Amino acid sequence: MNDRPPHLAVALDGAGWHPAAWRDQEAPGALFTAAYWADLVAEAERGLLDFVTLEDALGLQSDAPHRPDDRTDQVRGSLDAVLLAAFLAPLTRHIGLVPTVNVTHTEPFHVAVGIATLDHASKGRAGWRPQIASRAADAAHFGRRTTPQLTDDDLRDPELIAARLRPLFAEAVDVVEVARRLWDSWEDDAEIRDTATGRFLDGAKLHHVDFEGARFSVKGPSITPRPPQGQPVVASLAHASTPYEFAARGSDVVFVTPADRVDVGAVLAQVDAAVARVGRDVRDRPLRRFAEAVVFLDDEPGAAARRKERLDALDGTEYASDAVLFTGTPGELADLLLDWHAAGLDGFRLRPGALPHDLGAITRRLVPELRRRGAFRTAYAPGTLRDRLGLPRPRNRYAPED
Repeated sequence: MNDRPPHLAVALDGAGWHPAAWRDQEAPGALFTAAYWADLVAEAERGLLDFVTLEDALGLQSDAPHRPDDRTDQVRGSLDAVLLAAFLAPLTRHIGLVPTVNVTHTEPFHVAVGIATLDHASKGRAGWRPQIASRAADAAHFGRRTTPQLTDDDLRDPELIAARLRPLFAEAVDVVEVARRLWDSWEDDAEIRDTATGRFLDGAKLHHVDFEGARFSVKGPSITPRPPQGQPVVASLAHASTPYEFAARGSDVVFVTPADRVDVGAVLAQVDAAVARVGRDVRDRPLRRFAEAVVFLDDEPGAAARRKERLDALDGTEYASDAVLFTGTPGELADLLLDWHAAGLDGFRLRPGALPHDLGAITRRLVPELRRRGAFRTAYAPGTLRDRLGLPRPRNRYAPED
C-alpha cells in the first residue's frame, strides 16, 4: 500500500499522442509556436500537476520506432525541448519542466550546462529525461559514429531491443554520472562576490571532475554554478531489464509501462531487483516509480472510445502504444489510478491522446475528481521539484564534510 497521494504529470508531444490528433476539429494549428506550448503548460500548471515532460528527437518522427518513414499525413517536426523549457520557465511559477535530451550524439558537457541553466531559470523546477538514440539513421545527422540498427524481429520483445542497445545504455549511465559530477563541480557557496578584495570566486570551491569513460572524458569544472536543486531531477522511461538498471543507477524517477493492475506488481518487482543488483540504497537515494498511460477522456460514457475510433479511422489503423491505452470518463480513470497507486506506484505520467482536449480533461475533470477523494493537492506548496517529489537535495560530493 502507498499512503501518500499519487503524483501526477503529463507528457506533451505534438498535437497529442495519437498520430491523427492534428486532424481533430479541436486540434490547434500552431504546433511550432511558443504560444501553443505556453498555453499547454499554463493549463497543466492550472491543474496543479507536478511536472510536464517535453518530447524531443534527433530525426523526424516515424511510425516505426527503429527506422524513418516517408509518411506526410502525420505530425513531423518538433521544437528543441531544452530551449522550449527555458522559454517556459519564466512564464510559470510552480510546475516542473522536464525536457528530453538525447545522450548518444549530444556532448555530455553541453547537456549538463543546459539542464543546470534551466534549473537556474526556473528557480529549481528543472528535470531531464536522458534518451538514447534507438534509430541508427539518426547517426547520419552527426557523422561521427554508427549505432545498432534494430530489426522488426527485435521489436517483438523489449528485452531483445534492450540487448541490442545495451552499449548505448552503458554510455548513457556515464553521461548521467558526468552530468551529476559537473553539477557538483561548484560548491554552493563558490561565488563570493567580495567587491572589497576583488574576489568573485573562491577558487578552492571549484573542482575538476576528471571523468574518464569508455567513449568520452570530461575534465571540468562546469561553466555554470551549482543548480538550485543541487542536482536537477533525472527521469527515464524503462520497459526491460537493461533500462531498469539504467534507472536504478542514475535516475530519480522511472516511468514504467504495466499492462494492468497485476502487471504493476510484476514491473515494480523488476525495478526493485534492478535496484538491488546495482546496490542502490533507496533510503538515501529514493527512486520514484511512475506508470504511463495514454488517455482519452470524456464525461459521457463511451464518448472517449468513439473519439479514438474516429482518429483511428483518419490514420488508417488502430492506434497502439507501449503504454496502456485508457478510454473512459475521468471518474473511471481516477478509479484505475488509485487502484494502481495502492499497488505501490508513486505516481503517473499521463499522455494526452489529443491536445488540448485530453489535457483539459485531466486538469479540469480528473484532478477535481481525485481532489474530491482526498487524493490530490488543493494548492502548490513552496519549494523545488525535488521537494515536491519528496527527493532530498543531494550533498555536494566535492564539498568537505561538516
